[in-house]
Order: sequence, then structure tokens, then C-alpha cells
Amino acid sequence: MPFALYMLALAVFVMGTSEFMLAGLLPAIATELAVPIGTAGLLTSAFAAGMVIGAPVMAAFARRWPPRVALIVCLAVFAGCHVIAAMTSAFPLLLITRVLSAFSNAGFLALALSTITTLVPADQKGRALSVLLSGTTIATVAGVPAGALLGTALGWRTTFWAITILCVPAIFGVARGTTNTAGQAVTGASSPRLRAELSQLAKPGLVVAMGLGALINGGTFAALTFLAPVVTGAAALTEEWVSVALVLYGIGSFFGVTVAGQLSDRRPAAVLAVGGPLLLTGWIVLALLASHPVALMVLVLVQGFLSFGVGSTLIARVLYAASDAPTMGGSYATAALNTGAAAGPVLGAFGLNAGLGLPAPFWVASALTGIALVVILATGRTVTKTVADARH
Repeated sequence: MPFALYMLALAVFVMGTSEFMLAGLLPAIATELAVPIGTAGLLTSAFAAGMVIGAPVMAAFARRWPPRVALIVCLAVFAGCHVIAAMTSAFPLLLITRVLSAFSNAGFLALALSTITTLVPADQKGRALSVLLSGTTIATVAGVPAGALLGTALGWRTTFWAITILCVPAIFGVARGTTNTAGQAVTGASSPRLRAELSQLAKPGLVVAMGLGALINGGTFAALTFLAPVVTGAAALTEEWVSVALVLYGIGSFFGVTVAGQLSDRRPAAVLAVGGPLLLTGWIVLALLASHPVALMVLVLVQGFLSFGVGSTLIARVLYAASDAPTMGGSYATAALNTGAAAGPVLGAFGLNAGLGLPAPFWVASALTGIALVVILATGRTVTKTVADARH
């Protein structure tokens, strides 16, 4: 894999730490800013919603920019938003900074996803995606738990300052690892017109792949966003165990995306046929056994593996299906990821506020995964054919 790909993964690590870190900070934020825990959870939804909207907008706006310049600008804006977030005492302003951070994150990820498709052979998009997403999974292993511990010891604002500082080496890494000719095949004058790329959204295979990615990621974020109250409430563990749970989830997700990277290019149908039902079963069992600490920790590890394995395979399908939209395809994958990331916490909060108990987000994840499996059974051949056509 090219060196530039690993530099992009470094930046994704920083951004992923910011995106996921709220899973361990929500109780503290809710207490200090005097809002309900469900309302605080909307910070995650706001971030994801900003990415859903920001991905196509930023990709369209910057599609003719030199890649390195566009990536660095996105990172710089991202850092600035975290400075404001670390200083504010108003929840609405914190919410706004999350949306703006998401726009810059969306622009970066959409550009990165489009760029990686030009850095590797046409039949290795899944492997390239697994390297890029490893930045996110490592964030859950190291960055997010470290942020939770830092937030517990020194306050949640310290974690936002830490993200700002981490953006500095990420900017230097991207500046050194990428060039303004990386991805020139998708940013040059010969690239398709924007209208032609947007017309790809009418392809059934692309629409289905995006919908499936959104459903699986929605379940993942519904569960992950409210993992902290489950650990400290349902399982009656201390706050330190939240970091342990996040580490276990991150370890599982890292191996899940790594294994999927080896299989999603060659045997995506097999990954979905085996991993999908296991993922659904895992969410159901986790909802039933959330009050048992040992079972909770084991299942968090397993679900991290399954959710990222299945989810990354579906996102790889989006990239294959969007092969005729070289500058916008990355934004379609980003939108699919974050449509689920926006809806999941909202549905999880609805379950909590409806009095369904602390395991409610796991039941939401079960429902969304079940719907995805039904769609896969009904349309699997359509998606598989679209991906197969894109590889040849």
C-alpha cells in the first residue's frame, strides 16, 4: 500500500478520535452544561448530520482543488472548531462547532476516499478502504479511551484541546505524504462533469449499497453512543470501565475491518452472509445480558469485530458501485456512513426517553440490522452485479 494512504489514515485517526470520543464524555458534558443525557447524545447526531450534508457539498466544492491543499484546509478548519468547543460553556454553541467540525471532516474523508481509489489497482478498493478505516478503529482502541481517561481526570474540555494538538502532526503528515498530483485522475480537467457524477445516484446498486451501509452504521452508533451509561448504569461498573469497554470495542473493530479488507474485494457476499446474521444475534444477546459485566465486555469486543467487518464491506461496495463518479464517489460513501451515524443516536435516545431501559440502544441496533438483512436478501444480486461490473 502507498505511503500516502497511511498518512491519510493518520489524519482519519485524529478525526475518528474526535467523532467517537463523546461516547465516553457524554455524562460529564451533560452534567456540566445542565442538559439531559439524551440531549447530550445529539452532539453525536449533529456531527454525523453535518457529515451527511457536508460530504457531497464539500466534495463538489473542492473537486477541482489540488488534493493536498484541500486536505490540509479541511484539517485546519477542523482544529479551529475544536478550539472554540474547548472554550464554550453554551450547549448550542458546542452543537454548532460539532456541525462545522463535521463539515471539515466530511470534506477530508470524501476527498480521501476518492483519492485512495486512484492510489491502488481497481480490484483493491476494499483493502485500501481497510487501511484508511484502520485510523478510525485505532482511534477507538487508543484515542477514544485515552480521551475518556483524560476527560475523567482533567475535564472533558481537555480532550478537545488534545484533539487540537493532535491535528498538528496530522497536517504535517498529510503535507509530506500526499502531493498535489495524488488523485489527479479524479481532480483533473478530464474528470466527468458534476451532473454526470450525480446521475450515478440513480443506479439501484449504488442506492442499495448506500442504504445498507447507513442501516448497519446506524445500529453501530446507536449502541456505541450510549455505551457509557450502559456500563455505569445497567452493569453497575465504575467510570474507569467505560474506557475498558471502548478499548475492547476498538480492538474488535480493528480486527474486523482488517479481516474484511482481505475478503471484501473477493468474497463480499460470503462476508455479509455469515457476518450479518451473527451481528444481529450479537446485538440481541447484548441487549439481554447488558446487566452482566463479563458478558457485556465480551460481547462489546465481538460486536466491534462484526459491526466494522460488515459495515466496511458494505462501504467498499459503495466505492465499487460509484466507480463512474470518481470525484463524488467518496462523498457517497461518507454520506452512507454518516446517515446511519446521525440516525442511530437519535433512535437510541428515543428508546431511552421512551422508558425502554438502558439497553434500548442495543434493541435499536438489532432492529436496524434486521432491516438490513431483509434488504440484503431481497436485493443482494442487484448489488453484487453492480459491484462485479465496476471491477471489470
